[in-house]
Parts: sequence; structure tokens; C-alpha cells
Amino acid sequence: MAPGAAGLYVGRMVRFTSVGLRYAPPAGSSDPGVGQDVLSNLDFHLPAGSFHWLTGPSGAGKSSLLRLMQLAQRPTRGEVEVLGVVTSRARRSELPALRRRIGVVFQDFRLLPHLSAFDNIALPLRIAGRAELALRADVTEMLRWVGLEPKAESLPPELSGGEQQRIAIARAVVMRPALLLADEPTGNLDAVQSRRVLSLLQEMHRMGTTVVVATHSDSLVSAYPGPALRLADGRLER
Repeated sequence: MAPGAAGLYVGRMVRFTSVGLRYAPPAGSSDPGVGQDVLSNLDFHLPAGSFHWLTGPSGAGKSSLLRLMQLAQRPTRGEVEVLGVVTSRARRSELPALRRRIGVVFQDFRLLPHLSAFDNIALPLRIAGRAELALRADVTEMLRWVGLEPKAESLPPELSGGEQQRIAIARAVVMRPALLLADEPTGNLDAVQSRRVLSLLQEMHRMGTTVVVATHSDSLVSAYPGPALRLADGRLER
């Protein structure tokens, strides 16, 4: 049985209103580029249950935009709304529960090398306080969904890049997120593994999860057409 998004939010999943982001320069920095805007005047909204590409060249601001969506960063200006919550108005105590409804997949996998594939997937459930007996069925289901049940006890260094990315996806969706963000998830993979990873992300979308996939590969977007947000120099082109 494949995963489904729990507690799906109906309506606007993400809304940016006049959003700008500037990272503060480190103390004593004399670099004139540090402290400038990395995102400027972003206005858009993503409906619940949609699939969007986030495109643009390296350095365009894609990762910074995803950090705002995953509540890892607050905007310098404007309003970011995620799952019906305007983040600037949310109490700090409200954010952990909101973050648990957002899954994130990274290009560099970010698996813990000393934990097995099973334990890497189980980690979010354990942090959320799920009982061991209850989480075992969920993790086994995730391993089966990504086609890696025989690798349950393997450590990340024993897995191929494509297998590690599939474990990272299973970890991101084991909590049944309403919003799934993937930052260059195929950047380190060959064509065959890229297609497999994209098929998993698209399956999550078909089951109702809102999915945003960042990539600088125009060929990937051409192979899997869909609506796209394109960034250039921190501004939205379309």
C-alpha cells in the first residue's frame, strides 16, 4: 500500500505576498555582495494538491525559496502562508507541528550514515513519539513502496546513490505530509534513477500531496511537463 497524505489541507497550500529575503552579512564582512537581497518581490500561490516545478539557474534563489516554504527561514519582507498559517503571525510553539506536515527531500540525501535504511526512515516517527510496534508497519510499507524492502538493514554507504535517494524520499513521506518539497532530488543521479525518483514524486502528487520540485535541468522539465515557477536573480519570471 502506497503512502497517502494525511490531513490534506483544502484550498491554498502556499501563498507568497511581496516576499523578499536578505541574509545578514557576518560581522566584519567587507564583501559587497553579502547582505543583498536573494529573493525580491515574490507573489504567487500554489493550490492544494498541485505539482509545480521550481526552475532557474544555479544561484537563482531556489533553495532559499524552499527554505521559506519549509519554515526553516522567515522572510525579511512580505508574508509567507503555508497550510493556512501566516508564518510571521504563528507562535514559535505552533511551528513544530506545522513542520511535521511538510516533507523535504535533499539532493545530498542527508541520511545518517550510522543508521540502517529502516532506522533512517523511522527517525521522524520516533522524534514524533510513535511507539516502536506501531511504526514498524509504517516503515516496512515505505520500504516496500520505494522497492527497497530487502535493503532494510543496509547502511547508507552500502547503497547506491539512487537507493539512498529513494530512502530519503521514504523518510520524507513516512509522516504522510500534505506538502512535499524536493531540492534538486535528481542532481546526483543517472537518467534511470532520475526517472524512478520522479515517478515516486509524481505518485505522491496523484495521491493528493502538493509537490514542489526544484531543478536547474530544463530537459527534466521537458520530459515531465507541468506548471513551473522560474526564478532568475531572485525574481519570479513566470
